[in-house]
Amino acid sequence: MAAEFLKARSSRYLLWLLGIGTFFVVVSNLGLLSQGKTHLADGTTTAAVLTHDLVRNPFSFLLFAAMAGAMLVSGEYQSGYISRSVLLSGNRNRLLAAKTVISCSIGALFGLLAVVVAVVTGYAGLRSAGHSPVFDRETWLILTGVFVVNVCAAPWGAFLGWLVRHQVASVSLVFFLTMLLDPALSRLAPSVGKYLMTIAMSSVYRDDKPDLLAEPFALLAIAVWLAAAGFGAKKLLAVRDIT
Repeated sequence: MAAEFLKARSSRYLLWLLGIGTFFVVVSNLGLLSQGKTHLADGTTTAAVLTHDLVRNPFSFLLFAAMAGAMLVSGEYQSGYISRSVLLSGNRNRLLAAKTVISCSIGALFGLLAVVVAVVTGYAGLRSAGHSPVFDRETWLILTGVFVVNVCAAPWGAFLGWLVRHQVASVSLVFFLTMLLDPALSRLAPSVGKYLMTIAMSSVYRDDKPDLLAEPFALLAIAVWLAAAGFGAKKLLAVRDIT
């Protein structure tokens, strides 16, 4: 655990993803705020709705959390360091467990950053528009959901990294599933798409999309996806050559 923590902490990719994610979310929230000010002026929205939209928008950190999880694993295959990691850990299952725990910690880091960015941009944005931000029960439920989906996204990416074993391919797969396949299927077949990983996460951070699962069922769907990916990662790690 200590070795895996040190490797994750000293990785440049983690800082890059944290920085890029923050830049992306802040710019996105500035655009959302600009539109929101117009709607506030013409009375088509309220301060509460705009607050909820601003604090929900940092959910997109989950993409970068999943990429970080994928790179945590696939980067060692890319560099050839994976065999030494197995020797250091004692066996493959211990290494899998250690990286899963570290990936959850990385997800928590992204989740905390997402919450901080959400609160700061939501509060400052509404104040700059001359309105009081509304931090009601719904706001805190949204923030909790944003944190939870980031914690789940990182081990999801890590398990995909175990399955793919290639850094560029695993990161590309994370992007494809999160940004393209899952949203497309949710539009084409909503009754099926709502059970997909990315769309189930939408329920947790209380998106206003139609036809989403109730939150308890969404959390169950996320758990099933994580369990299936983790099981596949464990089986492949046990039977395939690690080099």
